[in-house]
Formats: sequence, C-alpha cells, structure tokens
Amino acid sequence: MEENKNIKHKQTKRIPNIPKKPIKGPKFNIFWVYAAIIIALLAVNFMFNSNDVKRIDYNEFEKTMLMPGDVQKLEGYRSSDGETYTAEIFIKEAKKEDPKYKKYISNNNLSFSKSGPIAKIVVTDAKSLQDKLAKAQEALPKEQQVDITATSKSSPWLSGFISIVLPLLLFAGIWIFMMRRMGGGGGGGGGQIFNIGKSKATLFDKESQVSITFNDVAGLEEAKQEVMEIVDFLKNPKKYTNLGGKIPKGALLVGSPGTGKTLLAKAVAGEAQVPFFSLSGSDFVEMFVGVGASRVRDLFKQAKEKAPCIIFIDEVDAIGRARGKNSMMGGNDERENTLNQLLVEMDGFGTDSGIIILAATNRPDVLDSALMRPGRFDRQISIDKPDLNGREQIFKVHLKPIKTAEVVDAKKLSAQTPGFAGAEIANVCNEAALIAARRNKEFVDMQDFQDAIDRVIGGLEKKNKIISPEEKKIVAYHEAGHAIAGWFLEHADPLVKVSIVPRGIAALGYAQYLPKEQFLYTTEQLTDGMCMTMGGRVAEDIVFGKISTGAQNDLERITKLSYAMVTIYGMNSTIGNVSFHDPQNEYNFNKPYSEKTSEMIDHEVRKLIAEVYERTKELLTVNREGLEKLAQKLLEKEILFQADLEEILGKRPFENRTTYDEFVNGTGDQTPAAQGLIHDGVGQTTDPSAPAANTTEESK
Repeated sequence: MEENKNIKHKQTKRIPNIPKKPIKGPKFNIFWVYAAIIIALLAVNFMFNSNDVKRIDYNEFEKTMLMPGDVQKLEGYRSSDGETYTAEIFIKEAKKEDPKYKKYISNNNLSFSKSGPIAKIVVTDAKSLQDKLAKAQEALPKEQQVDITATSKSSPWLSGFISIVLPLLLFAGIWIFMMRRMGGGGGGGGGQIFNIGKSKATLFDKESQVSITFNDVAGLEEAKQEVMEIVDFLKNPKKYTNLGGKIPKGALLVGSPGTGKTLLAKAVAGEAQVPFFSLSGSDFVEMFVGVGASRVRDLFKQAKEKAPCIIFIDEVDAIGRARGKNSMMGGNDERENTLNQLLVEMDGFGTDSGIIILAATNRPDVLDSALMRPGRFDRQISIDKPDLNGREQIFKVHLKPIKTAEVVDAKKLSAQTPGFAGAEIANVCNEAALIAARRNKEFVDMQDFQDAIDRVIGGLEKKNKIISPEEKKIVAYHEAGHAIAGWFLEHADPLVKVSIVPRGIAALGYAQYLPKEQFLYTTEQLTDGMCMTMGGRVAEDIVFGKISTGAQNDLERITKLSYAMVTIYGMNSTIGNVSFHDPQNEYNFNKPYSEKTSEMIDHEVRKLIAEVYERTKELLTVNREGLEKLAQKLLEKEILFQADLEEILGKRPFENRTTYDEFVNGTGDQTPAAQGLIHDGVGQTTDPSAPAANTTEESK
C-alpha cells in the first residue's frame, strides 16, 4: 500500500502546472493622461507665472516709495472673505530702473516688467489706511499726491482657469471635431477620436438582411454557380467536408464596369444566412500612417467573432496593387503596409477558418501576385459582358417594373444591343420609361426603347443646334462615305442607321452598325473595318478637295488599331510574329525594342494607313454616283435606315448575316438600333485592341 502511495505521489508530481489566464485589469483610459497634463499646466502656471507680489508694511511704503514721489497709482480691493483690504502699488515707468526696487522683483513676480504692481499693502481697515495716506501727503506737491482707486480682483484659481483651462478646452474641442470628421461620425467610445483605426465595414446580419437574391441576378449563370457553391458550403458544410474537400478561402470577381460584380455580392449577402461584412478598398486608405493596417486587423477581428461569415471588399485594387512599383525611395508606403497586413490575415499563421473573402475589381492586371495566388484568392470568377441569351434575361429582369406594350420583345432588344453590360441595359430600360412618360403614353413601346438605345449610345439629340449649310453638307458627305465603304466591303459591319442630326456634346452626325458578335478577328476583317472608318475623311477629300477636323476620332481609332496590328497581334510581315503588349506596365517607361525597331514600327503603321486610304479612295471613286445620291438624301431626310440604302444602292452584294438576323427570325430587320458609337468628337477614344468600328460620328 505504501508503495502504491509513493507511485501515485510521483505521478501527481509529473502533471504540469496549467498556466492561469492573466487577470485583466481595468482598461487604460487616455483621458487620464489629458487630465494629468491639464493639472500639470495649472501647477506650472501658479508656481512660475503667478501675479502675486511682495507684501510690505505701510512705513516702508511711505519712506521708500511715497515720499520720494515714485508712486504712480494705488489700486485697492477687498478680499473674497471680507476680512482684509489690499492696496497694490504701481511705480512710475521712469523710476522702475532705480536699484532700490530690484529687491521687490522675484522669480514669481514677472508682472513688474509688464506695468504691473511692484508690491502690496494688506490691512484690516481700509479707512485707517486712507487717513494715513492723506496725512503723509500733506507736505507733498499736488501733482505727486495719489489716492486709492477701488478695483475688483478675481480669484487666482478663476484667473488660472480662464487663462489655461479654457484654451485647452477650446483646442480639445477642435481636435475632437476634426477626429470625428475623419473617424466617420459619432458612435463608439470616445466619439470616434480613438476609433480611426477601426474597420468601416458595414455588417449585414439577420437584423439588417439584404433583400436581393440570386433571382435578381440575370445573365451570370456560370458566376452564380461559383458563388452559390460558397453559400451552400456555409449552409451545409458537412456535404463537402465529408468528402475531404475544403471551401476556397477567397473568390475574386473580375469583370468590366457595369457587368454586375457588386450586384452578385449583394445577392450573396441576401442568400447566405451568415453575417456579411461589406466595404470598399478605399475604406482602408487614410492620411495617417498605420491606419490602413489597423483597420484590416480590426476587420478580421470582428469577422472571427462572427465566424462563419463573409467579407466583401469592393474595388480591391485600391489597396491590392503590385508592390514595389511607383513607390517613393525611402518613403513609407502606407498602401503597401495595408496590403501586407491583408496578405497575412488572409493566409498567415494566425488565420482561422470560417471566414470567406469576396473581392471585386475591374483591373486584375494591376493586382499583386501574392494576393492572387491559391490560398488567398483560390478562385477568380470572370464576369464578362453578357451574350445574347444573357442580355435577354437581364432585359426580362429590368422590364418587370415597367408597363410595356405587348410588342416589346426582350429577345429583339437583346439582339439590338450587342456589347451592352447589365448597367447599360438597366439604363436603356429606365430611359425608355422616361421617354414614354415625356410623350404621355400609357405603355412603353418598341419605339421608345429604340430611342432610348440611341440616347444611351449617342447622347441627347439636339435638333435645334444651329449648323451652317456648308457644315451640314460636309457632315452629310462624311457620313455617306462611311455608309458607302461599309456597304461594299465584305467584312465590314452592316449599316443599320445613318444620321446627320447632332447628338451629344460635339457630334454632328453618326452612322450605326450592327456587328456580329465574335471573339476572333482576321487581318481582312480588321482592314475592312479600318477602310470603313476612313470612309468619312476620304469622302471629304474626293468631293470638296479639302479635309476638315471631323475625322479626328476616326483617325485616332485607325492609328491605335494599326499599332495594335503591328506591335500586339503580330499581323505585319516586316516586324514579324512578335507582341510588345504590356498590360501590367512591366517595362515602365522603357520600350522593349530598339530605336531601329521603333522606326520600323512607325514606318509600317504609316504604310498600312496609306494602303487603307488608297483602297478606300478607290472604292468611293468607283461608287461616286451612290455617294452623291446618299448624301443628297441625307440632306433631305437627315436620317436613313437600311431600307433606304437598299433603295439607293441596291442589295448589299454579300450574304454575311448579322447576329440579329440569325437570332431573331433569320431575316434582315430595318429596326434602327445598334451598339456603341464611334465619336469623331474631341476626346472620344477607344481601346487600341478594339477590332473594328461599328458606328462613326462626325463632329463639329
């Protein structure tokens, strides 16, 4: 038994001591520091800047100051308790330098040099002091006699409060106001002064649930499937974990502006029955050093307390740009510090599960590679502009709240709007409703939608704009040149509508084309598109023998497309199959080719544009009669459709059909609608990789 006891005793000794959790004391309050500073300033004020002066008896005053005639005035006041009466002695300025007064100046009496009193007499009876003073001055000349002037003195504590505490309170009030403004308003301890490093994320939970669901998101079926899996994992995690799978830590929504990235995130917030934190990348950016990283830490701290949850960061490129580029030498890059903290929180030693990151950007090329790697953003969900079926579904969503006529067909509208994003489709539907209301209609019909498409593409129609007959004639021949070139080129987009009615800011006319939706373009297609774009400038040259500024945007598009063909697409035999495309700006300001190659590129671009010009000029010269008829018809009617061109020029000599023809009913349609205008106006530019012009405009 004794042996067993010893064994038990030894076993007990081997058990390690479990460390106790440290007992947290009261939280430190920064206001105690401010209180200590104020008290210290008051103490310094009373110790080293006191206005208290030396007290002397009456006999010393009479002998040393009064009888020699040095006294300027006397000020008397009764003490706060009413028991004593004090008379302060002021000396004439000319007598202050007398050596006998040096003994009255001490370290505490700094007021003597500021025309203050040099000493004071304290008595119990004011009348006896006045009697002594009158008796002593009987022998003095009248100009040297002084009397006691009654005055009032505040308490030294009150004067200290006024001189020290009030300025401090004023400064503290201004500081609190500024910090509240920078901290984003009231709420929280300290009124947001010390919450500037707190996260600005908006929390959506059961109490503030978003009403948008996946049913409100149309045209993004593949993207919805990806994010729905994330939502499903949060609702039914065992379905995936039983098979050994793990949900992605992050999903990056990538797409052009207006394609529905934020809308998809709102749908996730509405569908997921978990807390949803929503904020923008710019919410981390602040003028103070370290605030961005602090907000990242606080965001993930809140998320861990609410896990499982979702964090959505919109426009993540505001903090996720690639590090080491365009940073100041030796300076502190606050954005990089914020990004580093975000990288650590997303995939570091202290990372906890149950937090899923959603982010959205339309500039994935500028993001840091460490942010894009698996383990942080495991999935990159591409949200492209919708196709025909996608646009049809989007139209159906936006047509629900609108009172439409029976003839309105979402399928036809989707075919008439190639390249439109979801935001543009929503704008078209809204504009159509406004146009119908302006016309006092009970329902919105197809004509309203067609006018809305023209409004969104080309801008506001300005029929009252005053244009001289000469300018109108130039615009007519310019637009006729575009139409003729597109009509007789096989790979050019079929024309739908040409107009010389001014639209937008500077556009005096435009031509609309309905392009076929495709992803790959051949050299012949690009060249025909350039010839069509050059048609306006060539028509001016042929008809008038001179050119105008109206082709500015045409020339910009042609130049950019020519350089793209030579330097990006490898479509030039002299330069060869090389591409100098630099989307991430890796070369910075240095060209990735020599000066000799640069000269060759310029030469080949000029050669290509010259060939396009000559080819277009030959085409318009052969069809000069049709050019004249079309221009005159434009001057007469101002707006021409495809049927008018067929009447003037005959059937188009090619069988290639538009996407609209193939999708709707397999036949040509004379409906005046198309995608995107190419403005000839100043400042209207497009992507150099854009394959071909589908609409052109003449500017003033």
